[in-house]
Amino acid sequence: MKMNKANSCPLCASEGDPFYKEAFLVCRTCAGIFRPREHYPDPDREKARYETHMNNIDDPGYQQFVSPITGAVLKRFTPQHLGLDFGAGTGPVITKILTDHHYRIEPYDPFFHNDPRLLEQPYDYIVCCEVIEHFHDPNREFRLLRRLLKPGGMLYCMTYIYHDGINFDRWFYKNDFTHVFIYQERTLHWIKSSMGFRALAIENGRLASFAL
Repeated sequence: MKMNKANSCPLCASEGDPFYKEAFLVCRTCAGIFRPREHYPDPDREKARYETHMNNIDDPGYQQFVSPITGAVLKRFTPQHLGLDFGAGTGPVITKILTDHHYRIEPYDPFFHNDPRLLEQPYDYIVCCEVIEHFHDPNREFRLLRRLLKPGGMLYCMTYIYHDGINFDRWFYKNDFTHVFIYQERTLHWIKSSMGFRALAIENGRLASFAL
């Protein structure tokens, strides 16, 4: 889905209004908060930023950070199911934890684990940990993720969800220039309804679980 206007929402194509200085707009329809396209980083700068992340897969703190997702998968699925770690990054910690439990999960990342064949088969569950805020074209990416899910599958997305109680000016999450699309609960419900998911659960203001 190609956007023609810098102030059009890359998720639903509706008009965006000024939200924070010249850095962010907010969508009138889905309430997504997004950077104008001229502020998107180029691929080299984006990759260089990700390479600075200290993502040691053996770090207990890092493993605890992703535990809302790994716990949800371990509770709902078995080692016989097939999963995809979408946007696994430089340190695919979710893949490591689940494979340690003898689960079958594949890491995919357009920069660091770029195997297009992984996007040609269906999965029982897909995990996106600190990934969806980086989507330059969230409409395309969420349609891809839905297409990759088997009927009855689950999509787990962990991101910081904005709400009116957050002081956006002081909010650390907006300061990362690779965070180009920020979600509100209304945004996630728009995705659920528009992309054809059966249900959506939001836990602790961070974990959004879409059921197909």
